[in-house]
Amino acid sequence: MIDPKDRLIIALDKPAVEDADKIIARLGDDGRFYKIGYQLMPIGGIDLAKRLSAAGKKVFLDFKFHDIGATVERGVASVRKLGGDFLTVHAEPDVLKGAVAGRGDDKRLKILAVTVLTSLTQESLKRSGVDMKLEDLVLKRAEFAAEAGADGVVASAREARAIKRRFGDSLLVVTPGVRPKGADANDQARVVTPADAIGAGADYLVIGRPIVDAADPARAARAIEMEIAGAA
Repeated sequence: MIDPKDRLIIALDKPAVEDADKIIARLGDDGRFYKIGYQLMPIGGIDLAKRLSAAGKKVFLDFKFHDIGATVERGVASVRKLGGDFLTVHAEPDVLKGAVAGRGDDKRLKILAVTVLTSLTQESLKRSGVDMKLEDLVLKRAEFAAEAGADGVVASAREARAIKRRFGDSLLVVTPGVRPKGADANDQARVVTPADAIGAGADYLVIGRPIVDAADPARAARAIEMEIAGAA
């Protein structure tokens, strides 16, 4: 059983590392797992990831690698040096093969395949020339992840149940687009509450603005952790 505090991944989507550091300090022991993405990565996010790891925190490197397999393999081999726990890559066979090879025998770093972004809808896919039903596309990409030996997928809670039904515990499901009741959906399209996400089979929840923009981030995190514990 995963501790509820470890199932909550707090997205440090802030414009400066200094802002992220302030949030981390205010969260204290209520923040155990942090996500660093594109916003911070080029302006000190790499060093922040190292500092968090050295401090005993878990780190989700949301880098979404997408390139030819050999390039991804070399990139992931470099990422291993950061001490991260999760790393995202796009769910394409060659990309996944390279990522798994680059990860090698690292027991800590988990490779997560991005299936369909939670900001996308069926209509969004259609405009991009994708006619496949959204849930079927998610499952197809989850299948690519399983076949390549990846550790899990990033997917909406709306597809988590179907993923768990097909793959069981062989794939972790990490779910963004989670919002407590009453929170603004912002730029997310397929949004669910923390309790609904856990009930659907999500293993980890990625939540940013409802925590990092809250007047009391630690209190906001604790409320979500309690909701996770109640739904688990």
